[in-house]
Amino acid sequence: MREKLGEILIRKGQINQQQLSEGLMRQKERRKKIGETLVALGSVSEDNVYRALSEQWGVEFIAADVLAAKNANALSVVPEAFAKEHFVIPLALTESTIVVAMADPDDIVAVDNLEKLSGKRVETKLASPSAILTAIENSYEKIRKQGEVSEAIGDLQFFATSDEDDESMVDMSKTGTQEDAPVVKLVNLMLADAIKSRATDIHVEPYEEALVVRFRVDGVLQEVMRPPKASHAGIVSRIKILSKLNIAEKRLPQDGRFTVRTPEKEIDMRVSVLPLVTGEKIVMRLLDKGAFAFSLATLGFVDDDAMTFRRWIRQPYGLIIISGPTGAGKSTTLFAALNEIKSVEDNITTVEDPVEYHVPGVNQVQTKAKIGLTFAAALRSILRQDPDKLLIGEIRDEETADIAVKFALTGHLVFSTVHANDAPSTITRLLDIGVPPFLCGSVLNLVMAQRLVRKICQHCRVEYEPDKEEMMSLAIDKEFLKGRKFSKGRGCAQCRNTGYHGRTGIFEVLEMRRNIRSLVFDNANQDEIRNAAMANGMIMLREAAFQKIFSGITTSHELLRVTVQEI
Repeated sequence: MREKLGEILIRKGQINQQQLSEGLMRQKERRKKIGETLVALGSVSEDNVYRALSEQWGVEFIAADVLAAKNANALSVVPEAFAKEHFVIPLALTESTIVVAMADPDDIVAVDNLEKLSGKRVETKLASPSAILTAIENSYEKIRKQGEVSEAIGDLQFFATSDEDDESMVDMSKTGTQEDAPVVKLVNLMLADAIKSRATDIHVEPYEEALVVRFRVDGVLQEVMRPPKASHAGIVSRIKILSKLNIAEKRLPQDGRFTVRTPEKEIDMRVSVLPLVTGEKIVMRLLDKGAFAFSLATLGFVDDDAMTFRRWIRQPYGLIIISGPTGAGKSTTLFAALNEIKSVEDNITTVEDPVEYHVPGVNQVQTKAKIGLTFAAALRSILRQDPDKLLIGEIRDEETADIAVKFALTGHLVFSTVHANDAPSTITRLLDIGVPPFLCGSVLNLVMAQRLVRKICQHCRVEYEPDKEEMMSLAIDKEFLKGRKFSKGRGCAQCRNTGYHGRTGIFEVLEMRRNIRSLVFDNANQDEIRNAAMANGMIMLREAAFQKIFSGITTSHELLRVTVQEI
């Protein structure tokens, strides 16, 4: 039988009985391990706690001053994000074994994933969490500085284009002095890794002492690498060259684009350069130019909402509005709707900024404000193109709203988006833009608010009972949870240790029934509209998120991240 940690510390003279008793009392209050509690109380150092744990578990302890990776190949096997998440640092690699130092050698999930990542048996040593974090930062920084990560490019090929000269392409995979430059390899690696990771955005952020690269995956930013600070100027210049931007201008924001072509797909990269006090920050938006691959069946609608949405998108005329913040999946939903209703009998035209998806059978116009091709200008021309159905990327101003309403009034079906928090406030937003209440009430068929929540990784999904703190944050009680289970992802190699993989939608569908139209005619406020819609059976975003939680699709963390509790 193992000797208790407190007893070992007393035997070694690290703490006395009074300190142990105080620690045990505090442990019950905070529900933390006794070692953490004693360190927090200042009774003993973290180093001494882990030396005692080494004796208790029979695992070799490695002190902070000698904790370092002896083999760079071992580091290449374990991703830095995984190492930080599980407090593990790889030390050595042999033909059959990977040697690692861990803060918790009993972490079966981490050990199992290490075996999958390396394909080898895991031999564990013990080290303190702070020593491991320091070793991770120092060891992985050496890899980044040596440029070893750039060898992961493989046989991907990249081409650069621009709006001004679509015929000009540069093969970035060719060999040569310039193409073999470390900065070129680093940028290529960044782009290749982003595409492989399903990233929607790449952030290159300069700080005083570091250069950080983050990817937005499934709507959340993740740090992926820290290139040497000295490489910042080279990375910025390389991306500016690809985007046909002015490399000499460092004081003003710039926007550009280029295309990355791989054997599997073609990605349009929208580049934004913003000068900060610490240097130029670059954000690249990745748009897959391949065929549109979504359908209404795969977006996450519950059956009743799907039936309602399908009914209204098949009407001959009227206005359908989808609302939500940037990145809520509004365009995806609209194009899934167009994909479902398109036919050879209809002329479907879209006006977008930018064109995100290419849909066969749909005429797509991209606005170009620099030459005067605004939403309003494009729409005035489209009136003479004999359209049946029209998609307007976004209603931003009174002029665009006026044209959209007139289109809907004259026998056309119009789809568009508006930035608003929920479905009822979308109606009041249209009124604020300048649409008269009698027109707004007449032409609107359906208003839908939506958000995207991350889905739990099915490879590491586990059920659990929420604690009191979680229930308080969700503003729910035990009665509400009777017979229900929460789920979460533990983190595994398949989901890059995040616990999530992919996204799904939650929807708030407001049908413009007669009572709602009457309220709009009377210029009612959004609370009155909301109450009437809920009486009609509308499910609010938060309720829709709870349905996804109880179905084991998403987590309470995602609900809190994307929805607001009404007070």
